Amino acid sequence: MTRLTLAVDAMGGDFGPCVTVPASLQALASHTNLVLLLVGDPDIISSFLAKADSSLLGRVQVIPAESVIASDAKPSQAIRNSRGSSMRVALELVKEGNAQACISAGNTGALMGLAKMLLKPLDGIERPALMTVLPHQHQGKTVVLDLGANVESDSDMLVQFAIMGAVMAEEVLEIDRPRVALLNIGQEETKGLETIRTASAVLRETPQINYIGYLEGNDLLTGKTDVLVCDGFVGNVTLKTMEGVVRMFLSLLKSSEDGKKRAWWLKWVGRWLQKRLAKRFGHLNPDQYNGACLLGLRVTVIKSHGAANQRAFAVAIEQAEQAVRRQVPERIAARLDAVLARSDKA
Repeated sequence: MTRLTLAVDAMGGDFGPCVTVPASLQALASHTNLVLLLVGDPDIISSFLAKADSSLLGRVQVIPAESVIASDAKPSQAIRNSRGSSMRVALELVKEGNAQACISAGNTGALMGLAKMLLKPLDGIERPALMTVLPHQHQGKTVVLDLGANVESDSDMLVQFAIMGAVMAEEVLEIDRPRVALLNIGQEETKGLETIRTASAVLRETPQINYIGYLEGNDLLTGKTDVLVCDGFVGNVTLKTMEGVVRMFLSLLKSSEDGKKRAWWLKWVGRWLQKRLAKRFGHLNPDQYNGACLLGLRVTVIKSHGAANQRAFAVAIEQAEQAVRRQVPERIAARLDAVLARSDKA
């Protein structure tokens, strides 16, 4: 297998190098053909590499950057002042062909703007969309987009998201003719905003897409669809609400001592039940699916949660590795060409 080089914005996110560098070493240990370019303050990054295994250090290169884009910075201002920042340098490494993908836990708006400016969207894509793959109750997975890259999306953008999501489901989840649905407030055709209804009409007439209609928010984890499409505002609120509920549920499964004496058999039953529930629902832990792919660009860019821990950031790196090896941008471009060619003939 050929070597794959990824650029990591090591300074981005809530925790910076204390998470990104150990996570990078973890990813290197799991993928022997991976090379990582860690972008940021060399002194800080090197301090977290000091005790790393020498076999891993041979596949790490530290790339200096002068500054860090603040997580709470206004995107337009952050982009204007981005020269020399770890995020921009990481993206420039991809633009120049020195890396095949970029991973950052930094400012979402700045990453979206810089990626679009430096790396350019695919022909036929107005704006990229943030996409993630969520587990559902039948142990399968569902592609969901947009998750916040575009607060408002017109009908054309929703159709583009559907096409990109379908390709992702086919290439990464290996689902033949994935089912595609639009997130709406009801399943009736008359429900929802005009943009959703217009997108629905277009998708029904697009044979390359296996469109099944509308689904409501309570179907997010049911496995009724393989691709769920929505605008960025709705998607972001939906995802974070779901993650909050899942984290709360999983925290309730952890053993807690309330100081009260219990019969030994009650303690045993409680621990057995906690283990069974944790095993049954542990796959819903948000740390296991961290990393939203910015679909619609000519190359792969992965946005990690800003508050990601080491395990979660390593998952984001693995997502980038998988997307590059599966040639997701190239396959999306080919599908867009087929759909657009048919539209021109029609």
